[in-house]
Amino acid sequence: MDSEDSDKVQIGENKFVSKSILLSHLNTYNLYYKGGALQLRHREEEGEMIIEGLLNVFWGVRRPIRLQMEDEKEAGRPRPSLTSLTDQSKVFSEEKEEAGKYILEFLNSHVFTVYASYRNDCVCLVGFVTAHLAGEEQQDSTLSDRIARAKSDVGGRRISGRRLGIRRVRRNRCSFNGHFYNHKTAVFTPAFGSVTNVRVNSCMTTAQVMRVLLNKFKIENSPDEFSLYIVHTSGERHRLKPKDHPLALRVLRGPCEQVSKMFLMETDQVEEVTYDVAQYIKFELPVLQSFIAKLQEEEEREMQKLKKRYADMQRIIKKYMRSLADSTTR
Repeated sequence: MDSEDSDKVQIGENKFVSKSILLSHLNTYNLYYKGGALQLRHREEEGEMIIEGLLNVFWGVRRPIRLQMEDEKEAGRPRPSLTSLTDQSKVFSEEKEEAGKYILEFLNSHVFTVYASYRNDCVCLVGFVTAHLAGEEQQDSTLSDRIARAKSDVGGRRISGRRLGIRRVRRNRCSFNGHFYNHKTAVFTPAFGSVTNVRVNSCMTTAQVMRVLLNKFKIENSPDEFSLYIVHTSGERHRLKPKDHPLALRVLRGPCEQVSKMFLMETDQVEEVTYDVAQYIKFELPVLQSFIAKLQEEEEREMQKLKKRYADMQRIIKKYMRSLADSTTR
């Protein structure tokens, strides 16, 4: 009994498949994706066969999903203190003083020697520049005194970055297919049919695979709102149970996504479609209407046959009852 169990691989709740069959499908799967990132690896641990690799999942949600705005709280940037502002004002004052000296030296060495006829005008210009610089230095010293007094009044408290005109830069994080989102776009609906992938193994259940997928994109919605579906090109749609193993089922159904795909959809928005129903949903509306008309005609014929049958039985029973009544009266 143990040897039989060791030769099987669980693919769902009370569902098993032999290792040889799964390995054969795995070889076909890897041959299809030869040299690609979707090739799968397999190994054995304590007699159990484990397949691992990337699983393609297609987005099929219709309603917006909520995304986490930030992965973690950013450390606040150091805010400038009043002391740093005072030091900056001193630096600006020194730079202005050096610039004024340079202008005076330039005027004395060039303007006065070359344009002697305009000496008086130049002297006036030098006086104006000197007076202007002296006024700015006085304003700077006054500003420094005010800042020092304000520093003593507030007792060294820090001024908020908003009052100083400093804005924090919010980091944008890349999401679905290069979509960037932040606090303004924290609600997002992936394009229907767009594909993503997650790294899983054949031991992971449907619930575990969905949690990995939602955590990959920091989706705040509850995993209970979604389900994994296998959708065929014929229109057949089958929902995976919570205890199913999606990667093993994907291998067994084959690698070609033109035949079937695995979708993430809302549980309350999607219904399963059986194979019998899927045979008809691909037809055009006039063809479906003709099918319905044929079914109604067939239903009417069967109803008439059934009514005639019961009418005949009723007539026979009544005839027999009359014969019994006549025999008793005699």
